[in-house]
Amino acid sequence: MKRFEVTYLPEAIEFLETIDKKAAEKLIFNISKSQAINNVKVFKKLKNSNIWEFRAEYSNNEYRLFAFWDKRKNTMVVCTHGILKKTQKTPKKEVEKAERIRKQYLGLG
Repeated sequence: MKRFEVTYLPEAIEFLETIDKKAAEKLIFNISKSQAINNVKVFKKLKNSNIWEFRAEYSNNEYRLFAFWDKRKNTMVVCTHGILKKTQKTPKKEVEKAERIRKQYLGLG
Protein backbone atom coordinates (compact mmCIF):
# COMPACT_ATOMS: atom_id res chain seq x y z
CA MET A 1 0.00 0.00 0.00
CA LYS A 2 1.34 3.43 -0.95
CA ARG A 3 1.75 5.90 1.89
CA PHE A 4 1.87 8.83 -0.56
CA GLU A 5 1.85 9.74 -4.24
CA VAL A 6 4.80 11.35 -6.02
CA THR A 7 4.68 14.06 -8.69
CA TYR A 8 7.73 15.10 -10.69
CA LEU A 9 8.22 18.69 -11.78
CA PRO A 10 9.93 19.20 -15.18
CA GLU A 11 13.40 19.77 -13.72
CA ALA A 12 13.19 16.52 -11.74
CA ILE A 13 12.24 14.61 -14.89
CA GLU A 14 15.09 16.26 -16.80
CA PHE A 15 17.53 15.25 -14.05
CA LEU A 16 16.39 11.63 -14.19
CA GLU A 17 16.73 11.62 -17.98
CA THR A 18 20.29 13.00 -17.91
CA ILE A 19 21.90 10.78 -15.27
CA ASP A 20 23.15 7.23 -15.81
CA LYS A 21 20.19 4.97 -16.65
CA LYS A 22 20.99 2.49 -13.86
CA ALA A 23 21.32 5.35 -11.34
CA ALA A 24 17.93 6.72 -12.41
CA GLU A 25 16.40 3.25 -12.07
CA LYS A 26 17.81 2.90 -8.57
CA LEU A 27 16.53 6.33 -7.56
CA ILE A 28 13.05 5.50 -8.90
CA PHE A 29 13.18 2.13 -7.12
CA ASN A 30 14.05 3.89 -3.85
CA ILE A 31 11.17 6.31 -4.36
CA SER A 32 8.80 3.36 -4.79
CA LYS A 33 10.32 1.70 -1.73
CA SER A 34 9.80 4.83 0.39
CA GLN A 35 6.14 4.92 -0.65
CA ALA A 36 5.68 1.58 1.12
CA ILE A 37 8.00 1.78 4.13
CA ASN A 38 9.66 4.47 6.20
CA ASN A 39 13.42 4.26 5.59
CA VAL A 40 15.65 7.31 6.23
CA LYS A 41 18.35 5.77 4.04
CA VAL A 42 16.18 6.44 0.98
CA PHE A 43 13.85 9.30 2.03
CA LYS A 44 14.95 11.83 4.62
CA LYS A 45 13.88 15.27 5.84
CA LEU A 46 16.63 17.86 5.66
CA LYS A 47 17.27 19.78 8.86
CA ASN A 48 15.87 23.30 9.27
CA SER A 49 13.78 23.16 6.10
CA ASN A 50 10.56 21.88 4.57
CA ILE A 51 12.57 19.89 2.06
CA TRP A 52 13.04 16.13 1.89
CA GLU A 53 15.42 14.17 -0.28
CA PHE A 54 15.12 10.86 -2.03
CA ARG A 55 18.53 9.20 -1.89
CA ALA A 56 20.35 6.64 -4.00
CA GLU A 57 23.92 5.48 -4.36
CA TYR A 58 25.13 3.98 -7.62
CA SER A 59 28.67 3.32 -8.80
CA ASN A 60 30.20 5.27 -5.88
CA ASN A 61 28.06 8.33 -6.67
CA GLU A 62 25.38 9.80 -4.44
CA TYR A 63 22.21 11.00 -6.15
CA ARG A 64 19.58 13.20 -4.54
CA LEU A 65 16.14 14.20 -5.71
CA PHE A 66 14.62 17.01 -3.64
CA ALA A 67 10.97 17.04 -2.70
CA PHE A 68 8.33 18.57 -0.46
CA TRP A 69 4.88 17.62 0.81
CA ASP A 70 1.82 19.15 -0.82
CA LYS A 71 -0.54 18.89 2.14
CA ARG A 72 -3.39 20.42 0.13
CA LYS A 73 -3.58 17.17 -1.82
CA ASN A 74 -3.14 15.03 1.28
CA THR A 75 -0.31 12.57 0.75
CA MET A 76 1.52 13.88 -2.29
CA VAL A 77 5.24 14.55 -2.56
CA VAL A 78 6.43 16.89 -5.29
CA CYS A 79 9.97 16.33 -6.59
CA THR A 80 11.66 19.60 -7.51
CA HIS A 81 15.10 18.82 -8.94
CA GLY A 82 18.09 16.56 -8.42
CA ILE A 83 21.84 16.62 -8.00
CA LEU A 84 24.83 14.35 -8.10
CA LYS A 85 26.15 14.92 -4.60
CA LYS A 86 29.89 15.59 -4.42
CA THR A 87 30.35 16.42 -0.74
CA GLN A 88 29.22 15.04 2.61
CA LYS A 89 26.80 17.90 3.25
CA THR A 90 23.89 18.67 0.98
CA PRO A 91 24.73 22.00 -0.69
CA LYS A 92 22.80 24.85 0.95
CA LYS A 93 22.09 26.47 -2.43
CA GLU A 94 20.28 23.31 -3.59
CA VAL A 95 18.08 23.27 -0.48
CA GLU A 96 17.35 26.97 -1.01
CA LYS A 97 16.46 26.28 -4.64
CA ALA A 98 14.04 23.51 -3.57
CA GLU A 99 12.50 25.88 -1.00
CA ARG A 100 12.00 28.55 -3.70
CA ILE A 101 10.34 26.02 -6.00
CA ARG A 102 8.16 24.82 -3.09
CA LYS A 103 7.00 28.36 -2.27
CA GLN A 104 6.27 29.13 -5.90
CA TYR A 105 4.39 25.85 -6.38
CA LEU A 106 2.29 26.38 -3.27
CA GLY A 107 1.74 30.08 -4.05
CA LEU A 108 3.50 31.23 -0.88
CA GLY A 109 5.80 33.82 -2.30
